[in-house]
Amino acid sequence: MDHDTMRRATAEVFGTFWLTFGGCGAAILSAAFPDLGIGFLGVALAFGLTVLTMAYAVGHISGGHFNPAVTLGLWSAQRCANQHVLPYIVAQVTGALLAAGVLYSIASGKAGWLPNGFAANGYGDLSPGQYSLAACLITEFLTTFFFLVIIVGTTSKGAATGFAGIPIGFALVLIHLISIPVTNTSVNPARSTGPALIAGGASVAQLWLFWLAPIVGAMAAGAMTRWLYEPADVVNTTVVEKGRAI
Repeated sequence: MDHDTMRRATAEVFGTFWLTFGGCGAAILSAAFPDLGIGFLGVALAFGLTVLTMAYAVGHISGGHFNPAVTLGLWSAQRCANQHVLPYIVAQVTGALLAAGVLYSIASGKAGWLPNGFAANGYGDLSPGQYSLAACLITEFLTTFFFLVIIVGTTSKGAATGFAGIPIGFALVLIHLISIPVTNTSVNPARSTGPALIAGGASVAQLWLFWLAPIVGAMAAGAMTRWLYEPADVVNTTVVEKGRAI
């Protein structure tokens, strides 16, 4: 792996760690805290803020994907180089696994604590609102599809330079406000994998959906944006700051 790819992959580890640690940590440690719990709104804001902060911290290094579905969606939109796809996905899953392990070590420090769902995603009996497989698949497909449209649109020529992290972060907040009751919100296979492996059992058995639906939704959005945006608006665009292209 060359130096540039190593730098990019390291940035993706940091970003995905922070996303999983911050978002899932808010759900595991703070959402239902007696009397002062932050609830769905707080968890949604936590996920959005992790992406917003890391987009500005390392987005100019790697593009700020922090999500295998985003990487594959941008590759489908011709905005991620072939040689970066696999290193990014490995880095993202690594970051999420590390974050889940750290969260487990923190959460298990409380006497009598049980992992329960550990912020894992699920359908049917594992859905927070007991939604069906079909409902969860549609939700994950659509929310990831629109997430990618927002990412591509806000980082294309003609969009406000240097501000893409703000709408992308708030898009993730909105997605969580919509879909936490349905799937506990994935739109990110790496984020789903870390907590599922800690929760174990049925959460691992259902993990396939939270790879399939976000990736298909993201790649469909990527393909669509190749038509929606002129080629010159898709190639050579930057993520947040002036600097390296995605």
